[in-house]
Amino acid sequence: MAKLIDLTGQRFGRLVVIERAENAKNGKAKWLCLCDCGNNTIVLGTHLNSGHTQSCGCIHSEVVCAVMNKHGACDSRLYRIWAGMIKRTYNQQSKDFGYYGGRGITVCDSWKNDFQPFHDWAIESGYSDNLTLDRIDNQKGYSPDNCRWVTMKIQCNNKSNNRFIEFRGERKTLSQWADLLGIKGCTLLWRLRKGWSIEKALSTPPQKQEQIVSIKK
Repeated sequence: MAKLIDLTGQRFGRLVVIERAENAKNGKAKWLCLCDCGNNTIVLGTHLNSGHTQSCGCIHSEVVCAVMNKHGACDSRLYRIWAGMIKRTYNQQSKDFGYYGGRGITVCDSWKNDFQPFHDWAIESGYSDNLTLDRIDNQKGYSPDNCRWVTMKIQCNNKSNNRFIEFRGERKTLSQWADLLGIKGCTLLWRLRKGWSIEKALSTPPQKQEQIVSIKK
């Protein structure tokens, strides 16, 4: 095991390391840091050393504000999508940071500091107001080669925490099985929670009383 390097007192961008914090769940070292703006934040040592994290999130908040003033597009849905992408990957104060920036998800350089390249890619890639931004590979970051515009339903099927069901040699999400079999997803979920086997839950036609229960759920 590599010897831990003490980062106390070192500066990383706007952050100065104060002391060691409790390790992450995976055992990686974390450090309590003081940001130049006055906020305290806890950061993985690997993120400090790699340059991934250089502030408590205030740098990117400032970038967002500057871009907003430059483009005057803050009221557009596409701009809000871009700003949300930046927030959850770089702002540690975001409630979603742990699922994105906290696990190493980043935004490519061409999109990170400027809305316009993202806007141009979105229009060229078929953006419309009924579509959402989706990463093709959930283990990789936001970039033109790993992003696409999809319906909300497709995105839900791609979520890492979605429930997959093996049935008769095929593996699909609960939502996909519901569409294929003509059974409401809430009905399938209710059956499985009641302890039905997968075979019985997916092969039994919906009953009237089940439909009523599903609506109540």
